[in-house]
Amino acid sequence: MSTDEQVRKNLIEVLEDGKKGFAEAADKLAESNRMDLVAKFRDYSEQRGEFASELRNMAGSDDDSLTESGSAGAALHRGWMAIKDALTGSDAEGVLDVAEQGEDHAVSEYEKALDETDISIDLRNVIERQFAVVQAAHDDVRALRDATT
Repeated sequence: MSTDEQVRKNLIEVLEDGKKGFAEAADKLAESNRMDLVAKFRDYSEQRGEFASELRNMAGSDDDSLTESGSAGAALHRGWMAIKDALTGSDAEGVLDVAEQGEDHAVSEYEKALDETDISIDLRNVIERQFAVVQAAHDDVRALRDATT
């Protein structure tokens, strides 16, 4: 497997996890009547899906075979979110805390991808552009979490 293929595969998994995680968080926030946050989290979910599609399209042009499901580690994270939900009763603070942890993971994975020295320039450009948006979302989620504590 080429470095480009491995990097794309990993980021697609992270993005699919984020898509699912933000959608689940939006549902939980709706249950908490935090409609001010629901639309934002649904937008983040859509954004992650679009980023995954962009990477998948690049992979298709290189004939990579990539999975559409999230990673096993992130499935555990989503499972932990369900446990935390049972403990916190879906309150906004708990949901935002878990979302920020998920965003920490996404930022870390993008940083790892950018540390790769032998990825193509086209892939690097896409990753850099996506990373700026992911980092901004992370900072926004952290600020929202901090404002609710």
